[in-house]
Amino acid sequence: MSDGTPPIPGPAGPREGLVAGGAHGPGRLRALTAIALDALESAAPARGGPLPSGGPEAVALSTLARCAPVLPEVGVGPEAALGDVVRAVAEGAADPADPACVAHLHCPPLAVAVAADLAGAALNPSMDSWDQAPAAGVIEELTTAALARLIHPTAPAPDALITSGGTESNLVALLLARERAAPGTLRVVTGANAHHSVHRAAWMLGLPAPVVVACHDGRIDPAALDDALADLAGAPLLVVATAGTTDEGRIDPLPEIARVAERHAARLHVDAAYGGPLLFSERLAPLLAGLEHAASVTFDLHKLGWQPVAAGVLAVADTGMLAPLSLRADYLNADDDTEAGLPDLLGRSIRTTRRPDALKMAVTFRALGRRGLGELVEHCVRTAHEFGRAVDARPGLRRRPGDIGISTVLFRPTVADALPDEAGDAVVAAVRRTLLAEGSAVLGRARAEDGGGRRRLWLKATLLHPDAAAADLLPLLDLVTAAADRAATEARADGVVTGADVDRAEPEAEADRGGPEVEADRVVTTGVDADRSGPAAPGAEDTDAPAAERLSP
Repeated sequence: MSDGTPPIPGPAGPREGLVAGGAHGPGRLRALTAIALDALESAAPARGGPLPSGGPEAVALSTLARCAPVLPEVGVGPEAALGDVVRAVAEGAADPADPACVAHLHCPPLAVAVAADLAGAALNPSMDSWDQAPAAGVIEELTTAALARLIHPTAPAPDALITSGGTESNLVALLLARERAAPGTLRVVTGANAHHSVHRAAWMLGLPAPVVVACHDGRIDPAALDDALADLAGAPLLVVATAGTTDEGRIDPLPEIARVAERHAARLHVDAAYGGPLLFSERLAPLLAGLEHAASVTFDLHKLGWQPVAAGVLAVADTGMLAPLSLRADYLNADDDTEAGLPDLLGRSIRTTRRPDALKMAVTFRALGRRGLGELVEHCVRTAHEFGRAVDARPGLRRRPGDIGISTVLFRPTVADALPDEAGDAVVAAVRRTLLAEGSAVLGRARAEDGGGRRRLWLKATLLHPDAAAADLLPLLDLVTAAADRAATEARADGVVTGADVDRAEPEAEADRGGPEVEADRVVTTGVDADRSGPAAPGAEDTDAPAAERLSP
């Protein structure tokens, strides 16, 4: 009769070569890594594009055929498992290293960052106590100090935390603001352009739903913000602005917002998950003027920073703001251990166990330096402007009126403009899904204003590839126009639109955008020359103009 004690396993033979660390682990890891790299190398040609063709069902069937059952009674061995699963995932991947994979803020990671991430995984430090991460804790401290000083250069005691990304950073920013106020009193005010994580964070923290103020051309209207804050007079206030919106790459007018917030004694948080890395470039950093007035800033490096996920940061103007995160757990940061000199890492996150994500950042920073990172950022911004000019010059396509936002370009086929709004948007959506099903392109979608204030659906290209050039993206335009023509033909067959309507679309779109030549003249004065190795050629820009004017997002 069992007394409830678990049975003790019987004797087993020696097991060697299982772990990645120690004196002998790297040799075993080297052999297994070679298998994984071979699988990655063979998968891209087999996939034949930025993602597999056939859509979700085809990908699921192919993956199941190679990887099921995932928990067999008897294992197949590390070599077979690694080769099969890695190849299946790689063949079924949406590969951000392909120039036609441009839907999201989803960057191709740098090889040096991936190699550093592998080392971090092998050592497996957990960043919640010094005795699990002695040197990794020092690397994190160095990395966060450098980023805090980059973001708050004039603050006496800035600090920063490593997070899993913008969602966690925004959550912690709202948490810190909530803890500063009396219980249940904080009001969050943000723009209609804010990331959804701001609203989710308020919900998770038990705060009232954020007050949403109007935007003009995708940016917060300071006058509307002023009115909203006046209506909330007497309550503790947190203003959340955005530097790099997800859909359009727009940067809110930070200096004006900071002045409005100060006038109403409101704390300012800026979600710069996308736009923050502009600070690496001396030429582009002025676009973020006013960021230094923020009490807290969200900053991501797995977007315009080329790090493997996850690589987020929350910077604060004063390290004392992080006091609400302090926590005691005797097994991690006992008082007597801390008094004896062991660093307390538990208060550096809302998480306990967490990866050494600062390691890959630190390796990348040392490898490239601020100047090298800035050149990569400039390259992506330059490529976006060149791609925008290519769209302007392409019959059958129309770019969204207005400036290009950081490295995001919105455009749509002109045949969609010949349809009623809902039907035209349906054509745009169909183009995107067609290219996904074919495995030929990964484009995003965004709703944004057109001329006259009408909101339409646009195709979105978010250009984050540090190596790709605009020429690499030209085939994408051919794919879009061909898919749009097919969609228009189907609409014509369904009786939604006549041939005459389609014929009128291109001249109407040309009138909307002011002509490709005029538009090209405007965007060429970006202050970032087509040669990524140096400044713009003489005569290509007004070098006396501020950078924020020479490269307006």
